[in-house]
Amino acid sequence: MMPEFASGFWQCKLRYRTQDELLSVAREYKRRGLPISVIVVDFFHWPKKGDWRFDPDYWPDPAAMVKELKQMGIELMVSIWSTVEPLGINYAEMKRKGLLTRNDRGVPAQMTGLSNEVFFDATNPEAREFVFEKVKENYLKYGIRVFWLDEAEPEFSSYDFDNIRYHIGPNLEVGNIYPVMYAKAFYDGMVREGITDIINLVRCAWAGSQRYGVAVWSGDIHSNFPTLRMQVCAGLNMGLSGIPWWTTDIGGFFGGDPKDPGFRELIVRWFQYGVFCPLFRLHGYRMPTGEGVGIDTGIFDFNICGPNEVWEFGDEAYEIITKLMFMRERLRPYIMKHIEKAHKDGDPVMRPLFYDFPSDYDAWCIEDQFMFGPDIMIAPVIFEGATRRRVYLPAGAKWTEVDTGEVHKGGKWIDCDAPLKVVPIFIKDGADVPIKS
Repeated sequence: MMPEFASGFWQCKLRYRTQDELLSVAREYKRRGLPISVIVVDFFHWPKKGDWRFDPDYWPDPAAMVKELKQMGIELMVSIWSTVEPLGINYAEMKRKGLLTRNDRGVPAQMTGLSNEVFFDATNPEAREFVFEKVKENYLKYGIRVFWLDEAEPEFSSYDFDNIRYHIGPNLEVGNIYPVMYAKAFYDGMVREGITDIINLVRCAWAGSQRYGVAVWSGDIHSNFPTLRMQVCAGLNMGLSGIPWWTTDIGGFFGGDPKDPGFRELIVRWFQYGVFCPLFRLHGYRMPTGEGVGIDTGIFDFNICGPNEVWEFGDEAYEIITKLMFMRERLRPYIMKHIEKAHKDGDPVMRPLFYDFPSDYDAWCIEDQFMFGPDIMIAPVIFEGATRRRVYLPAGAKWTEVDTGEVHKGGKWIDCDAPLKVVPIFIKDGADVPIKS
C-alpha cells in the first residue's frame, strides 16, 4: 500500500546543489502556504558514484536537514544510482566479492561518465544486501525513507548487451529482470527495518516490479507538446500492465525556459494532466544551465539548471498551477481510496475509458481521455495553442462538466471551451467529488 504522503505534491529539479539551496526552496513553499509533500535531492550529491552517501562539502548536516523538513511535513527523497566508480570507496571491496556486473570481453566499463563505471549486480542477493546496508548507514538512519532508483535499465553506454553477464546469467537471457531486483534490494531492506508502506521511484520496470513498492516515471523526456501527448497513452498502458503508481516529469525533462511563453503554456497544460496522475511530481532540466560544479566536464549531469519551482513560470501560470495544487489536496482522500483499491484488487487509478465502459465501442477508441478512479473523467489539452477540444462522453452515465456545471447525457461527442485556465473535467452521475473549493 502506498504511503499517504506520496499522494501530495513532489518538488524536484536537476538539481539542488546544496543543503542550503534545497532548504530555502522548501521554506519558500511553506512561506507561500503551498502544499508540498516531498522534495528531492537529485544525483551528484555524492563524492563518487557508488559511495551512496552525501558529499559533506555540500550537504554538511543531513540529520538537521531531514529534521527541519519533517517539521514542515515534507519527506526527503534521495537519488540512488546503480553505477560504481573505480575510485569510489566501495569499488575494490565489491569487485573482490563479485558484487559487480561483469563483461564477457574487453575493458570492464559499462558506462562512461567521469570515469569507467560499472553497475552493481542487482541479481546477486549479496550485492543487493551490500548496497542497502550502505544506504541504511548513510541515508535511512537520518529518517530518509523514499529513494529514487535511477539507471534501473541499466543504461549501458555501448549497448553491447551480448557482452554483459550477471550473477544469474547473460544479459541477453536475464537482463530485463534488473529493475525488479534493484527495487527488491530496497524493498527487502526497508521491510527488515520495519517499514511496510514503501514507495520508491524507479526509472524502469518489468513484470512483477509492483510487488516491491515501485512507482515508475517515463524517464528523461523532451519538453514539448508531442511528448506530452505520449504521456497519456504511456500512463494508461502502465496501469493496464499491473503497475498502478505512475508519474511523469511535469513540463518534460530536457529543456524548457521558465521565461518562454511557449514553455509556460506547456507547463500549465502538463500540470493539468499531472494533477490527475497517481503521483503528482514536478521535475526537469530547465534553462538556462549554470556553470559546472567542481570539475567542469561539459557533461550536463554536473550543471546547475535554471529554476523549476511553481512561482518561476510567470504570474498567470502561477495562479493556475496553485489552484491545481489545492485541487490535488482536496482530492487526496479520493486518491488514497482508489490507491487502496489498486493495492487490493489491481484496478489502476488512472485507466482508459473502456475499463469502466466496456460495452461502449467508442470508449475503446479513445486514447487522449481517461478515468481517474471511477468518478472523474479528464480530457487534457495536449496541443499547443488549443483553446477548445472535442470530448467523448461514454454511454451509460450522465456527465457534469466541472467548469460550466452543465450536465450531459453520455454516448455522444461534445465540444468544450478550454482556455489556458481550463481543463475539461467531468464527474460521473453526480458523484460527490471535491473538485471545486
